[in-house]
Amino acid sequence: MSRYCSYCHKAHAICICDAITKIDNPNPVILLQHPDEVSHPKNSACLLSLSLQHCVTLVGEDFSQHPQLNALLADPDITYAVLYPGENAMALSEMTARDANAKQGIILLDGTWKKAYKIYQLSTNLQVLPSISIDACAPSHYQIRKSRKPGALSTLEAGYMALSQLEGNAKRYQPLLDSFDTMIARQLAFLPDARKRCD
Repeated sequence: MSRYCSYCHKAHAICICDAITKIDNPNPVILLQHPDEVSHPKNSACLLSLSLQHCVTLVGEDFSQHPQLNALLADPDITYAVLYPGENAMALSEMTARDANAKQGIILLDGTWKKAYKIYQLSTNLQVLPSISIDACAPSHYQIRKSRKPGALSTLEAGYMALSQLEGNAKRYQPLLDSFDTMIARQLAFLPDARKRCD
């Protein structure tokens, strides 16, 4: 018998299936996941994808010629933007103001800052899309995995903030943070006391 849950991919001792709430998100999400993140035990993208009804996860580094991604981007009824804080990134609120009637989708890059940068630089089809940044938000809850970059969020938190701000409905997406906090609490319970204090 495998040590890992076949659904949430966490070890059975910290399985979070009971904490997942399905959310009908009107604005679809595409998760572009770096291969190194797929089996990372502290990755939050899996929890995000299991919670959202309209979410596609694709794994790779260079998505320029990815047939499934390019088919999704070609959908005339959805305007996609990449959550990527580059020089030309516009605030999410500015994007919604430009075309309030269009159905808008969000592309999230799942990886460390270095890996997300690599995905963006290699994937020429992403570079022609609008890039967006989320408005100021609370500090990350991601106690089990730290980033050296100020204001860094986990992929799940970034998805929560982006969808909440896009729709102006944080309440709809609160179950994402609730399940995320449950995941963190269960993983912290299995860390040595010294590690907990360091975090």
